[in-house]
Amino acid sequence: MEKNSIHTLVESCKKGDRGSQKSLYDRLAPRMFAVCLRYCGGDRQMAEDLLQDGFVTLFTKLDSFKGEGAFEGWARKIFVNTALMELRRKDALKLSDDLEEARGMTTDIPSQTEDIGYQELMELLARMPAGFRTVFNMYVVEGYSHKEISEALGVSEVTSRSQLARARLWLQERIKRDR
Repeated sequence: MEKNSIHTLVESCKKGDRGSQKSLYDRLAPRMFAVCLRYCGGDRQMAEDLLQDGFVTLFTKLDSFKGEGAFEGWARKIFVNTALMELRRKDALKLSDDLEEARGMTTDIPSQTEDIGYQELMELLARMPAGFRTVFNMYVVEGYSHKEISEALGVSEVTSRSQLARARLWLQERIKRDR
């Protein structure tokens, strides 16, 4: 998306222009649907609901976008937060970690995910427990730090790190088992 065209589109949306809102929706919906789908484990109906809720929030908060940074990055945060709120509401983010067990885990395990394709990885992520999947998505895919994850999910940084380590182990075990 060219910066000037997206800026013009956003400004028209802020003025309530329905055609611009549809154009913005059409531009963002495929990528934001993919974000929603990753967080809800492949549940297409839930992803569609999150997409709609995310766009309601986006259009409601559009005036808070000041043009600093990429619009798509700003929008992506809205959709990630929408997904996290829904997962919290469904209590799907219960992270089950014993602190002693977490201390013994390491994240220096060689990655086996380098040998699999995108589609296979997405299918595995869809089967991953919600707590693991959420931390994995936030850290690996979205680029959040453990500090940001801990604040967003209301858990400690140690829990975030251990959930990521456990998610990686879970993936590696499934890859070994499925091959």
